[in-house]
Amino acid sequence: MINLETFLTGLLIVSTFTGLVTEAIKKILSEFNIKYHANTLAGVVAAVLSAALGAGYVIITGLAFTLETLVCIIALVFMSWLCAMVGYDKIIQVISQNNTTKKG
Repeated sequence: MINLETFLTGLLIVSTFTGLVTEAIKKILSEFNIKYHANTLAGVVAAVLSAALGAGYVIITGLAFTLETLVCIIALVFMSWLCAMVGYDKIIQVISQNNTTKKG
């Protein structure tokens, strides 16, 4: 079972690497004078990295590919894409406000 802390750690890792990988790809594309849309590129990179991280986590930890883990990976892909478009800080702020509201 994947808990919230593991999910958020994965989201942080993907968000960090999304920026780095996107910048590297942008430099390569610029060298070849290939036009691109920065937001689309960041979203695609985030989706690919989060799917790879989710699948890698399941394989390394020996979890079974159940419906629950599949939903978590899909949620990670969506949240990573959202972080690439909006920003990691804004997403964490919304999640923490939601957790505070539930506890209070």
